[in-house]
Amino acid sequence: MTTLGIIGAGHIGSQIARKAIENGYDVVISNSRGPETLAELVAELGPRARAATAVEAAEAADVAVVTIPFKAYTEIPVEPLAGKIVIDTNNYYFERDGHYDDIDNGTATVTGKLQEHLPTSKVAKGFNHIQSNDITGDSSPAGTPNRRALATASDHEDAAAFVTKLYDEFGFDTINIGPLSESWRVERDRPAYVARQNSAELEANLAKAPRTI
Repeated sequence: MTTLGIIGAGHIGSQIARKAIENGYDVVISNSRGPETLAELVAELGPRARAATAVEAAEAADVAVVTIPFKAYTEIPVEPLAGKIVIDTNNYYFERDGHYDDIDNGTATVTGKLQEHLPTSKVAKGFNHIQSNDITGDSSPAGTPNRRALATASDHEDAAAFVTKLYDEFGFDTINIGPLSESWRVERDRPAYVARQNSAELEANLAKAPRTI
């Protein structure tokens, strides 16, 4: 069975863990405060989950999920994630993260910077433009009219394909934006950001997104 190594146990990470367990995945989850602080969450998740350090979660992962404040992205362990798919949920909030000139001026993307930090991994954007409670609360089976859609982007086809598969298992349609150079279209303050949208609406919102805010 596939193990998701989740680095970051906040609102998004814990909800992804819940949905992953529901769909038969094993979960190894970490945070910045130590495995012992995750005892309550792991007890809730049940026997398919365990707490670990970030390095241990990365080592155990078949696929990793990075869901930490963007300013900490260079702290993600590199070698344990070599060759692995990494799903990046990060968003850039300059109020929290400080200013990054290359993101502010539109020459870089949030997930592109994580890919640069993890050059031997296959990074894909995912779950960055949905509120955490909607991950478990707004899903529906494939074919449901007006099913919610989420976007992904990656420079690696197999990484985008895995996110598409995971979205469908979790209860969402997928729009593939393309390479990471286009992933800004679903970042903060664009029309697609945290909006409840079906596939057609998401495509329209992605198309009208401005490059800089």
